[in-house]
Amino acid sequence: MTYETILIERVEKVGLITLNRPNAMNALNGVLMTELINALSAFDADEQIGAIVIAGNERVFAAGADISEMAKMSSVEMVKGSFVELFDGIRNIKKPIIAAVSGFALGGGCELAMSCDMIIASEKAKFGQPEINLGVIPGAGGTQRLTRAVGKVIAMEMVLNNRILSAKDALDFGLVNRVAPVDEYLKVALKLAKRVAARAPLALRQGKAAVNKAFELSLTEGLEFERRAFYFLFATEDQKEGMAAFTEKRSAEWKGE
Repeated sequence: MTYETILIERVEKVGLITLNRPNAMNALNGVLMTELINALSAFDADEQIGAIVIAGNERVFAAGADISEMAKMSSVEMVKGSFVELFDGIRNIKKPIIAAVSGFALGGGCELAMSCDMIIASEKAKFGQPEINLGVIPGAGGTQRLTRAVGKVIAMEMVLNNRILSAKDALDFGLVNRVAPVDEYLKVALKLAKRVAARAPLALRQGKAAVNKAFELSLTEGLEFERRAFYFLFATEDQKEGMAAFTEKRSAEWKGE
């Protein structure tokens, strides 16, 4: 399938999606978000793909939503529109998603990165929610995911006073997994994705779901969800293979069954 605003590539068992609006600093508009969700869904349905990476370029991951597209929209038009709701589609992807971020990840770009399961940042990455400068607030999960990642006081400063986090800050506050040199960050993200993709597919799916539930459920409910997922995996062929491979001191051969 041909896309206008993204590039797609297969790197072994990893699906790579590259945001490709360089003249607009990868600003997120309706077309790009729709194409992104379509590409994510296609990789999610592909049994040959085990993990997905979303990347920008060295200068910018995504500089935010396309303001020119929404500047004149009314509240009713925003409610009727689907742009913000498109971000919800990322939550429906069952395979692990890794954001490879270099340069600016601002506004919707920061929200997109945080919608992923893990983030690899280059040394020049910068994360921020500057919507306050436009007279609005983050609307695609920024206030919620950011607070869960970095804590209340840092999130408050970012949302209310446009604090921008450097890559080091983002690592120190727990927003990203690791920081790599600019010429290595995408390789590091792909290496991590390849290692993840080599794991048992059903266990990956259940593990991702269980960790995400930790942010939505009480401890008692979360533990129950985890326990059900754990028990379920004992009905899979991969569980039998994994434990047999462990006792036989060999590498497991996963089938996703």
